[in-house]
Amino acid sequence: LDQAEGQLAQAKAMLANAQAVQGRTALDVNRYTPLAREQAASQQDLDNAIQNNMAAKATVATAEAQIKTAEAAVETAKINLDFTRLVAPIDGIAGQAQLQVGALVNPSSGPVTSVSTVDPIKVYFTVSEREYLDWNKRFPTETSRLAADKGLRLELILADGSTYPHDGTFYFADRQVNQSTGAIRIAGLFPNPGNILRPGGYGKVRTAVRVQRDALLVPQRAVSELQGGYQVAAIDGENRVSVRAVMVGDRVGTNWIIADGLKRGERVVAEGVQKVRPGMQVNPKPFAAESKGR
Repeated sequence: LDQAEGQLAQAKAMLANAQAVQGRTALDVNRYTPLAREQAASQQDLDNAIQNNMAAKATVATAEAQIKTAEAAVETAKINLDFTRLVAPIDGIAGQAQLQVGALVNPSSGPVTSVSTVDPIKVYFTVSEREYLDWNKRFPTETSRLAADKGLRLELILADGSTYPHDGTFYFADRQVNQSTGAIRIAGLFPNPGNILRPGGYGKVRTAVRVQRDALLVPQRAVSELQGGYQVAAIDGENRVSVRAVMVGDRVGTNWIIADGLKRGERVVAEGVQKVRPGMQVNPKPFAAESKGR
């Protein structure tokens, strides 16, 4: 590029010199023309002045052509210089370079590096087909469903167990259900100031999809699954055990919502469920859930 710009500057200097010469020869023509008419100067002097002027004009035209050639060379050099710089069309974080200084780069040499957009960053998670259908059936129109999707606030639990300080939003649902897992992939968007979250990281996503008031909760360990059904060991007023079939709802933390089969105030066995039998009399003690620190 420097060489092309130098040639352009040289051509411009030659043009300026040729224009000065052409201006001087034009003055000579204008001066000799009336003198030759009055025979105060010879016709040969006038002819020489005209020839010199025509030659000077040709030199100017040549210099102008050289300028155009030099300008084209400068543009070509700029284009070639742009090929030496790789500019990503997106903002993000560049990964490790796959090619080193001096390597030949061409369309078949593979990527030089990878750039990831991380603010906002997409977080992918899955929900079951049943949960997906249940969510969509709550809304009679597409407008109401889209509004509900937009209103979802996602929480991200990081690999170290801490909660990410910024809430995420729903982005899109995949076009199909995975036939192997029966789940559909969902993408959420989380703001990522400081680029703390990186592609490939692990976390858990949670959100509140419904509010169920006065729900009956029991510890998950108190519920047993048997042949596709669920049951609990309930304790009556005489501390005798009876096995109840129950209908479970959603899981909330370490608890399970009981939709049917138990009444408020009834007691269930949470520890040692495998040891009790129907009709057995027990000495119940209050259940203390394990703390998060253990």
